[in-house]
Amino acid sequence: MLVYGDHEETVSADARLDELRDRRERANCLSPGLERHAALAGLFIGLAGLAQGVADRDFAAAGEDRARPTEAALLDGLVSLGHALVRSWQSDFADAVPIPSLPKVLFPGDEVRIRLAEGHAFYVLYPEAYALAAEQLQLLAPPRIIGLRSIGSGLACMAAAVLDADRPTTLRPSGDPFARELRIDAELSAKLLDGVAHYVVVDEGPGLSGSSFGAVADWLASHGVPEERIAFLPGHAGPLGAQASERHRQRWARAQRPIIEPNALLGPRLPTWVTSQVGELREPLVNLSGGAWRAEGGLAEFGWPAINPMWEATKYRVRTADGAWQVRFAGIGKLGEQRLALARRLHHAGFGAETAGLAYGWLVQRWHEDAVASAPTIDELAAYLQVRAALPATSGATLDELVVMARHNAPRQLGKWQPDTKRLTSLVSPVAIDGRMQRHEWLRVPSGQLLKTDATDHHCAHDLVGPQDIAWDVAGAILELDLASDDATRLARSLNSDPALLDFMLRAYAAFRIGAHRLSADMLGHWPAEADRNRAAADEMEAKLDALVAAVDAVEHAGHVD
Repeated sequence: MLVYGDHEETVSADARLDELRDRRERANCLSPGLERHAALAGLFIGLAGLAQGVADRDFAAAGEDRARPTEAALLDGLVSLGHALVRSWQSDFADAVPIPSLPKVLFPGDEVRIRLAEGHAFYVLYPEAYALAAEQLQLLAPPRIIGLRSIGSGLACMAAAVLDADRPTTLRPSGDPFARELRIDAELSAKLLDGVAHYVVVDEGPGLSGSSFGAVADWLASHGVPEERIAFLPGHAGPLGAQASERHRQRWARAQRPIIEPNALLGPRLPTWVTSQVGELREPLVNLSGGAWRAEGGLAEFGWPAINPMWEATKYRVRTADGAWQVRFAGIGKLGEQRLALARRLHHAGFGAETAGLAYGWLVQRWHEDAVASAPTIDELAAYLQVRAALPATSGATLDELVVMARHNAPRQLGKWQPDTKRLTSLVSPVAIDGRMQRHEWLRVPSGQLLKTDATDHHCAHDLVGPQDIAWDVAGAILELDLASDDATRLARSLNSDPALLDFMLRAYAAFRIGAHRLSADMLGHWPAEADRNRAAADEMEAKLDALVAAVDAVEHAGHVD
């Protein structure tokens, strides 16, 4: 199933560095505390993204990794920021650690493509965890750090900072996702292999195969580096995934690969961070992650909606004298700030919960224990989607990419689908869609106010959809809320949805949800009940797609705009 996707932004390298310098100046004016530390971490992540973009632009031009003076200057700046970040963390944010100046560089060319660092955005991956993990390594020789792009550019610099190592080298394993290989020029190869070193390979993951880690270790071993001088700094403590080779599995099991889990890193600190936003806590944090929130409203298990715990944001509930609050991971750095701004905008528009603030990656919002699930009226739906339609965003998946996804995920219904994407693309205006129109995402409080939950993340989630025309959410509402034909027509008209584009989005949305639920069922073999819920949800959406394909006229009339 095609579900996952990478998010990239194309930016001017000079403009981005100027923006980061402005952020550094603002951060340096902040008093000691969590806000200053969070600003320092955001600056670190932003500079790491720029270093990755510069390196990958050169990699694309040269076809191999090689020495890159501009990237080297940026990495030096990252190591300096890493030192500051570690000092700030170790002081529990009490010290106003000076924030180093950013490097002065001349960029060869202007535009670079920066990939979203998924761990920092979605998976509670903090740079400090890599510094603390690196301190646990037992090195047999001077360390030589290798960061795997994308996110490894920055994380390797955290390791270099605490190990007093030379500037890291970054590499881009490429090729078959389950059998990555390295392409390195002779000069860089000689530099990497010069002398005796203990190699430390840094990245998030591993994923299904761990082949990026494996590619580096294979390359080192092929050049005579003994296994005991190859260590890894990964993103989790688990084994390699199902697609890993047996040779890689055995090496992974034997290797040094220390890890600082999020609970160990944040457990003593997160309650204090939340207190800074809402006041003294009256109980410990209650974990609502992985679908645990479904039991909070007294809903019997047979009525639980299907979820995939891997795709859910980590979240907690806390109580204060002022009531209950949800604490949800929203991302470190600029993305978290953007989600905070969106949460406040939705609250001011009357559709979102009160938002207390952002505590170093954690969005704190009012938790309404007295709210009940309640389907929105068509007028409420229209008003809410009009708010979303006023949130312009850079484009996500193209229509052609959505067609490829739909054919793959729903081959029986859409395997021969050939819409006129060239014409339809001219109708698209990408916005920060909601992306979660399911029934259980709509709540009503006793005053009658409708609240839209889970509304800040899914225009930029770890999937292939990304920002789309608001017709994507119109299609989602029609399918998820089982809107009658007249209601669907009325909703589409209120959003000025072109009927041909809406028909496209109905098919693409259904195919995406089918793929997401089928993939989730395959991933959840260890949780049979949840796998069954996902299979049932996929079957239900597939039946809707069958009806859509079999009765195109009815759906077109439902989405017709005069």
